[in-house]
Amino acid sequence: MCGNKFVNRYVNQRYLTSNQKGMSLVGLIFTLSVLAMIVILAAKVAPTVLEYNSIKKAIVRAKSAGDSIGTIQAAYDKQADVDYITSIHGRDLVFEKTDTGIEVSFAYEKKIHLLGPASLLLEYEGTTGKPAKKTTTQD
Repeated sequence: MCGNKFVNRYVNQRYLTSNQKGMSLVGLIFTLSVLAMIVILAAKVAPTVLEYNSIKKAIVRAKSAGDSIGTIQAAYDKQADVDYITSIHGRDLVFEKTDTGIEVSFAYEKKIHLLGPASLLLEYEGTTGKPAKKTTTQD
């Protein structure tokens, strides 16, 4: 009997003083709030990324539609209406004549309001030509 009492007392004491595993309520609330902020930010940025990809596809289609700047602008504006592109219009496109023909490029900024005075500025640019290699200079 005496040994059994000792074992029961040891087992009960072991379970009562063992370290708890898991997350506290405060930790759960903090984690969920951080995840919510990330999801809200992604929900605000995702439409601008989709629009940027639509613009890149639209300038490629517009370039193949004609050989003059006017026809390329008109073709882009038609494609922009179909794809609901509102950030940039045909008149905002930049044209550069090269040996291979006309290259079409664009650049624009998208400002996303976050909270209070904080906002996120995204800078988008693209071209139908090969992207220029960025070189870094070392001092």
